[in-house]
Amino acid sequence: MTEAIPRRTLGRTGIEVGVLGLGTVKLGRNQGVKYPRGFALPDDSAVRDLLGLAADLGINLIDTAPAYGSSEERLGELLPGPRERWVLGTKVGEEFGAGVSRHDFSPAAVRASVERSLRRLRTDWLDLVLVHSDGADLEIIEHSGALETLAELKRAGKLRAFGMSTKTLAGGLRAAELCDLLMVTWNLDHDDEVPVIDRCRELGTGVLIKKALASGHAATGGDPVRAAFARLLAHAGVGSLVVGTIDPDHLRANAVAARACLRRDSSRAGDG
Repeated sequence: MTEAIPRRTLGRTGIEVGVLGLGTVKLGRNQGVKYPRGFALPDDSAVRDLLGLAADLGINLIDTAPAYGSSEERLGELLPGPRERWVLGTKVGEEFGAGVSRHDFSPAAVRASVERSLRRLRTDWLDLVLVHSDGADLEIIEHSGALETLAELKRAGKLRAFGMSTKTLAGGLRAAELCDLLMVTWNLDHDDEVPVIDRCRELGTGVLIKKALASGHAATGGDPVRAAFARLLAHAGVGSLVVGTIDPDHLRANAVAARACLRRDSSRAGDG
C-alpha cells in the first residue's frame, strides 16, 4: 500500500490538503506556457491514470483555472471517486483563447466565471477560488470588486474559501488581510514573497505555493527537488506546494520527496 503524503490545514479555513497538490494546466493547455520543453496534451486514459495515482498518493488538492484551456472540463469528466475526496481549486479573472490571455475582474465576470466553473467541474460547490492576478494586485484588490464578489459567493454557498494568486509583495501583504488564502511564488531562486507567507501565518490566512520548482526549470528529480521541498515545507505557514505534471514518474518522485522532507523534520523534532 502506498504511503500517503501528510496533510495540513489551510489556515483558518479548516480545509485539509495534502502538502503536495496537483496543478493541471498541462491537462488543457500547451500554448503560451513557460515550461522549458513543449508537450502534447495527454489523452483521457492518461489523465484518468494520473488522477488515480494522485489519489493513491494521498494528493487531494487539484488546482485548475479557466485560463488552463480545457482543464476544467476534463477534470469534470475524468476526476475519479466521490466529490468529497477532492479539494477543487479554480480561479477567476483570466481567460485564454486564440493564443492570448484576457483579464476581467469585474463583479459580473467573477460571478459568471464561478458559475461556469461549477458547470465545467460538474460540482455543486468549489472548495477554493482565487483571483488570477495579471500583476496589478493592488489595483484589483482596491478597485475591481472581485474579492467582495467572491465573499458574497462564499456566503451563498458556491465556494468554501476565496483568495488571490498574487504576483507582488505589496499585493500579497494587502490580500493576506482580506482573504481566506493566498497562492504565492516561492522557490530556491525566488524568495521575495516570504514576508507574505510570514504575514499569512500571523493572520491565519492559508498559503498555497506556486512555481515551487520554477515551472519545470528546476531539475525534475534528485537533490534540487528535495532541497526546494525541504525549505518550503519547513515554513509552518505553507499549506501545500502546487506542482504541475503529467508524468506519473515525476508525480511519484515529488510525493516521495515531500514525505522524506517531512519525515526528516519530524525525526529532528523528536530528537530535540
